[in-house]
Amino acid sequence: MLRSIADLATRRPRAILALTGLLFALAVIIGGPAAGLLDTSGNPFTDPDSETEQARERLESAAGEEAGVGLIALVDASEGIESSAVRDRVDSVAATLAADPAVARTLTTYETGDPALVSRDGESTYVAAVFADVADDDIDEAVEGFEAEFGAEPAVTLGGPALAGGAVGDQVGEDIGKAEALAFPLLFALSLIFFRGFVAALLPLFVGILTIFGTFLVLRLINAELPLSIFALNLVIALGLGLAIDYSLFIVSRYREELARSGAGAEALRRTLATAGRTVLFSTLTVAAALASLLLFPQQFLYSMGIGGVIVALIAAATSLVALPALLALLGPRVNSLAPKRLRGASERVARGESTGGWYRLSRAVMRRPALIAVLTSVLLLLLGSQFLRIAFTGFSAENLPETSAPRQVDDALDEDFPTNPSSSLIVAIEAGPSAEEDVTALGDEIAGLTGVAAVEPPRYLGADTWRADVVSDSEPLDDQSQELVDAIRSLQTPLPVGVTGETADFVDQQSSLASRLPLALAVLCLTTLVLLFLLTGSLILPIKALLMNVLTLSAAFGLLVLIFQDGRLEGVLGYESEGALESTQPVLLFALVFGLSTDYAVFLLSRIKEARDEGLDETEAVARGLERTGRIVTAAAVLFCVAIGAFATSQIVFIKELGVGTALAVIIDATLIRALLVPALMALLGKWNWWAPAPLRRLHRRVGLSEG
Repeated sequence: MLRSIADLATRRPRAILALTGLLFALAVIIGGPAAGLLDTSGNPFTDPDSETEQARERLESAAGEEAGVGLIALVDASEGIESSAVRDRVDSVAATLAADPAVARTLTTYETGDPALVSRDGESTYVAAVFADVADDDIDEAVEGFEAEFGAEPAVTLGGPALAGGAVGDQVGEDIGKAEALAFPLLFALSLIFFRGFVAALLPLFVGILTIFGTFLVLRLINAELPLSIFALNLVIALGLGLAIDYSLFIVSRYREELARSGAGAEALRRTLATAGRTVLFSTLTVAAALASLLLFPQQFLYSMGIGGVIVALIAAATSLVALPALLALLGPRVNSLAPKRLRGASERVARGESTGGWYRLSRAVMRRPALIAVLTSVLLLLLGSQFLRIAFTGFSAENLPETSAPRQVDDALDEDFPTNPSSSLIVAIEAGPSAEEDVTALGDEIAGLTGVAAVEPPRYLGADTWRADVVSDSEPLDDQSQELVDAIRSLQTPLPVGVTGETADFVDQQSSLASRLPLALAVLCLTTLVLLFLLTGSLILPIKALLMNVLTLSAAFGLLVLIFQDGRLEGVLGYESEGALESTQPVLLFALVFGLSTDYAVFLLSRIKEARDEGLDETEAVARGLERTGRIVTAAAVLFCVAIGAFATSQIVFIKELGVGTALAVIIDATLIRALLVPALMALLGKWNWWAPAPLRRLHRRVGLSEG
């Protein structure tokens, strides 16, 4: 197949590029608006089949309104809560909110007489709005109207769950623009160095832009049937640029080798795709398989990332294996244009197989003391990874927004200045008819007696055999005590079916959902990696060793994330406020993403080692030649990828920072400690056993293996 693509690219390069241009134009026109169409409503971190969602749906169906407070208008009451000016202001705000058909009812301290709606210092109060059980689009439209209505009113600040999701979506869009503005110039400047020429440096941007807009097109088509989270855009852009750089660097470097070896022509392109192209194909499969494991999770955030990641990997490969070869066929030797002579000579030295480079000497030095290097490197990685053992998790909330955001300001005020935060109470759904009031009241009293309960509102009948009781914990939402309270309510011995929803219940069920699906996701991830690396190498040992290397990389990266974000050690440098925990879906996402990227770099290295070994070199020399031929490429790819993904460290959303920083750290660790030190040390220790496989598997590989050549 790859030979056919090379022949087609050689014969019809202009036709391929013309078709590519047409598809790109369609992608820009149709896919370009995708950023404004992806979902920003609701909580993308919940399991739609969880108990908390079932309880919420029961309450909403019975009451005809949403289960919790959706919007909170914080009102300045500095003139005094009993003053007519403050009362008129609160009544005006409540009337404006209630006039919208999407609002079912409003709550004020004047109507309810509830002192909890007034701050402890009496300087502020709030109007709480509960939305009707209507479509998300209707609520979004109402929220936009309220923001326009009160945007210029300094005495009113809007917040609440209905605004937090949209605010995060807006912030993500703003952060993407800033990240692109930061990353693109830096990527191009570094590409000039790593690609050793102006013309060659443009190629990864060519592949990257095609990949990103092509993915936007596919995401828009999928989003029409399956709503995808806005957060997928971060991964699509960063991974699209990163893979474009990786694949372009590998193919262009190999093409330059073949030009130096045999000159321009069809054979150079055939040989490039038969070797580097095949490696890119394997790399794509490993990355796509790793990210496909996220599709096993029901949380919109995770499966959106999985869909986006798989699509971007496949489109990056298609662009690198079809459009890029056509462009190389047109360029021929001009791929080296505007490159200094000294840098062009480097490709010629690699093509001649010289054994004088720095990576060659490093690998030889490592393999002279392989046991010592392997032990020291492993100990360092394990020490870093040990920090992961004390990880704590938190959930998604308005606290993830920057302090300048109105929903964050409202949430902070409710937590700090008011007796209770209506957005964070537990809501108990009790299944019983209207005649069961005595039993329901007794159940409410039993809940009130549980450890950790600050208050319980008397249960009220909603209809459809459903009662509601609001429970206030005496601990902060998501605290261990609040989570234990959720479990305690669910564990009550009562004949009445009980369900619990609310912020803390959401988090408890999210943890349960992630834990229940994680073993299957890990099994799929490991199995696909083993199979793909076996098909590449014909070895059983090398795939197992690659899995162990990935685990060491991940554990070290996770340990550093705990030190940085959980402990807050770089708050000033990275511009964030530590929550004392990591957002709980990030380790799952990072595991899949980093696992795929680490295997990606392993494929690059192992393919060149195997190629050298197949040429007749002994084990040690094959490893040294393989590292010499890939060391610079993998390091360059890692640096460029870190710029692409690390740019999201500038995000104002803390868990997007965690994604950018965590991935960048893992890539750096993998490209340095793992590939430069641990892999060659272990290859030297194992010797010929690196390539061992049972006889049946060897025969299988001879029949179905897809090794280079």
